[in-house]
Amino acid sequence: MRKPAYKLAFITTICVSAIFITACQTPTTMVKKDPEKAVKVRTQLAAEYIKSGDLDSAKRTLDQALEMNSRDSAANMMMGILLQQEGSKVSMDKAEAYFKRAISADPKNAQARNNYGTYLYQIERYNDAIEQLNVAATTLGYDQRYKAFENVGRIYLKLGDMANAEKSFKQALQVNRDSYISMLELSEIFYLKQQTAAATQLYEQFVRGVGQKNQGARALWIGIRNARANSDTMGMQVLVNQLRALFPESPEYQRYLQLQYSTEAVWK
Repeated sequence: MRKPAYKLAFITTICVSAIFITACQTPTTMVKKDPEKAVKVRTQLAAEYIKSGDLDSAKRTLDQALEMNSRDSAANMMMGILLQQEGSKVSMDKAEAYFKRAISADPKNAQARNNYGTYLYQIERYNDAIEQLNVAATTLGYDQRYKAFENVGRIYLKLGDMANAEKSFKQALQVNRDSYISMLELSEIFYLKQQTAAATQLYEQFVRGVGQKNQGARALWIGIRNARANSDTMGMQVLVNQLRALFPESPEYQRYLQLQYSTEAVWK
């Protein structure tokens, strides 16, 4: 089966997965028998609505969950995600209160901290975002720890702190050796430091993981620069052709056109 085109998201919002409600048990019966489970089911159902883009149904479902238990950590987190997804200023302003309530109800909820960190990044409160994401990243047993480290690394890149970005991406790879975002980001970091062998190794590892034909414009641009640094003219031309064919209007291809005759040691 052909893999989907690989895309890099700067920061990803993660939702909990849904479970199935057994056909013999109606929601009303469930509320009476097990209110805690009813809140959980509605929260997970809302996550599926959010994934499908049905924000109105998600909002109604979460309102029901929070009416049953206004302190439920997962339901508050999901409401924060919903409001963040809707994206208007009013919704964004409201979202933070739900994320804070989720963490207050369960300070060990690493998923809530990861999503709150995502929100804080979006509103450009970078230091606050790093604080929340680092808590999620260092919570042993949390299965998305590596993504939290990735998110921290991307924020450090945004802040121009290459040393801490490098550290965070290395931590992500220690947690999950298939952290493709970290491979690619580290490849560029090492390239800019003129550590060509390390940069090339990570880029090739990235390509083996996602597939040669599934690279985005940025990945191809990193590959082009690594090939040039290795004096691999043929490999470089293959990647240039791929970038031109797939992403002719991309900033990466326009940058290549600007630099194609440049003799600078490092193309940035």
